[in-house]
Amino acid sequence: MEILGIDIGGSGIKGAVVDTHKGILVTERHRIPTPQPSVPDAVSEVVGEIVSHFGWRGLVGCTFPAVVKDGHTLTAANVDQAWIGLDAERILAQKTGCTLVLVNDADAAGMAEMAFGAGRGRGGVVFILTFGTGIGSSIFVNGISMPNSELGHLELGGRDVEKWASDRVRKEKGLKWKEWAARVNTYLAYLEFIFSPDLFIIGGGVSDKFDKFGPRLTTRAEVVPAQLLNDAGIVGAALAVRQRIRE
Repeated sequence: MEILGIDIGGSGIKGAVVDTHKGILVTERHRIPTPQPSVPDAVSEVVGEIVSHFGWRGLVGCTFPAVVKDGHTLTAANVDQAWIGLDAERILAQKTGCTLVLVNDADAAGMAEMAFGAGRGRGGVVFILTFGTGIGSSIFVNGISMPNSELGHLELGGRDVEKWASDRVRKEKGLKWKEWAARVNTYLAYLEFIFSPDLFIIGGGVSDKFDKFGPRLTTRAEVVPAQLLNDAGIVGAALAVRQRIRE
């Protein structure tokens, strides 16, 4: 089954057609910068542009960087606050003219990694953490998702951890990989103290640079890079549609 996956991020909105049985993109990704300010009308317009770019009239899966329940966006950490409380799934479906399923961005990446990537076949407690504009999190227990965990907003040192250890912070502060890895290590140790996971999968924009910081992480749990890299959100968005259809 081919489904259009769209990944809304704080800095860019990207999409591609996905083969949901193989977990691969069957078209080139199309990316448009996220409008600033990222108000609903502007973001919806870009999502519509991506759908039009592919001439798509089928099913669409779409990620969003917020808690998403029953299609409503309940938070807005890295997008405009006007999204809070909206029936965003309905708004985006109307804008695109397509049947659309909305899902938390990190949960989508987690679905993709568990189905086709570094988490495939893994049981126990698996955390997928995406480091980009913010820090997204997805938790799976014996393959079952616990959605909307938003662990990038845990308080650590008196601040949201994503304001201290995201990839955006690394770039803005000009941190060396060694310095940034120390922050990530502190964060992972905190998660281990609370949850005792069996596996951390590190995704997001830094996943293809794992060799620069991964060896410096000293957790009890195994730590591995995501395998789908920046395609995980797109693939996971499409998988969310297939899951909804099955339900």
